[in-house]
Amino acid sequence: MEFYLQQDASKLDEVSSVILPLVDATHSNDVLATDSLKNADTILNGAISNAIASGDLSGKFENSQLFLNSGPGPSRILVIGTGAPDKLSGRKYKKLVQTAWSKISANPGSSVLNLLTTADTTILDQHSKVRLSVEAIGQARYRFDQFKTTPKDKPPAPNMFLVAHADSQAQLKQSVATSKAMDLCRDLGNLPGNICTPSYLAEQGHKLAAASDKVITQVLEEAEMEALGMHSLLSVGKGSAEPSKLIVINYQGGEEGVQPHVLVGKGITFDSGGISIKPGAAMDEMKYDMCGAASVMGAMQAIINMDLKINVVAIVASAENMPSSTASKPGDIYTTMSGKTVEVLNTDAEGRLVLCDALTYAERFNPKTVVDVATLTGACIIALGHHTSAVMSNDDQFAASIMSAGKQAFDTAWQLPMGEEYQEQLDSNFADLGNIGGRSAGAITAACFLSRFAESFTWAHLDIAGTAWTSGTKKGSTGRCVPLLVQHIVNQA
Repeated sequence: MEFYLQQDASKLDEVSSVILPLVDATHSNDVLATDSLKNADTILNGAISNAIASGDLSGKFENSQLFLNSGPGPSRILVIGTGAPDKLSGRKYKKLVQTAWSKISANPGSSVLNLLTTADTTILDQHSKVRLSVEAIGQARYRFDQFKTTPKDKPPAPNMFLVAHADSQAQLKQSVATSKAMDLCRDLGNLPGNICTPSYLAEQGHKLAAASDKVITQVLEEAEMEALGMHSLLSVGKGSAEPSKLIVINYQGGEEGVQPHVLVGKGITFDSGGISIKPGAAMDEMKYDMCGAASVMGAMQAIINMDLKINVVAIVASAENMPSSTASKPGDIYTTMSGKTVEVLNTDAEGRLVLCDALTYAERFNPKTVVDVATLTGACIIALGHHTSAVMSNDDQFAASIMSAGKQAFDTAWQLPMGEEYQEQLDSNFADLGNIGGRSAGAITAACFLSRFAESFTWAHLDIAGTAWTSGTKKGSTGRCVPLLVQHIVNQA
């Protein structure tokens, strides 16, 4: 689907379908308050005003009616209630857009004029409505059925015209790039572990490089990581036949020599827990343990497509965590690339073991900032549920900027504390630190572990364990936190 901005909201007769917002009557003296509604009512010979008068149609949130037109003008006109202007939040607006799309998606024709961006709301600005319209429709149209022998028909892809001023053009470009990047993130997350291996992720890194002459992708093999002393990362994949990879995607969109911003993604393509094996129930969802890597690669695709004037390096630490006679055991001790030693008290706390070496590797780029992204702890889900990602940082101002980017992108994150008192939980009798800190404050002690390897740069950690995918009948990757990461880099640029 292609998206365009259109400034003239009155040209209803040049498109196949029209989506019109209707404000709640309790908040307006004129139910047909806009010229667009009045024009549509004229085209339909008064059908809209009659439906309102009869009570069949109202401005209450999501109340809607689809009118078919056999005369001149659009063949379909959908009128949908937007509710009270002071209640139309980002979350509700996104739901409104998806509901509207579901009403016309079966047969929208070749073009749709979408006036929901003109909906009356005291909460959202125009840029936000453009952003949410694109991302909401992208999410509604997403399908992952490539392994079904009889896939569903692909939903129609009309040209979508959003009514907005020309100054939203940059936002539209960012939103389209972000939506496509979320699709890449979803695809990588939804792929089964027998397809999406560390080697497969490496191939995707090379594809990103092939799409731009500003990108160089380097893949470090196990022998190269061994030579660099990445024994912590390599320990995670010891039980698997799949070789571990460190994937480095270097985008040089800014001036040469300017410090890059680094994104680090956890890419555990399947996490059985290793010797500390997980329960069998829902273990299939552990294919999603590479969603940090997927979101970082998605963000890189968006950065490339937007041609941002900034230097960004993505580092994906990828391995498969399996039990076997060669797997790491609880009590094993490994020396990290930094020289620090780690006692592996639980092989299911493997994400931090790959990320710590990736963070040390990031030092060679002299980064301006570093953000690592990981489906790291179940404790994060207990703390924040499935709606908000956790952010922890060695710089409160940087953490605030990450939360601000999340708020802008409607991809929220919230800061958890990371005081030095939590560090003591990582004490080990036999090594410099243990890889777990006990049951209490599990998300925080995981971040404390990573902070030991991020002391030389401004760093933030995003725990997306609760937000990266959904379970149950709607199981699937969400594409988060691609919007947050893209907005973070846009803000830096």
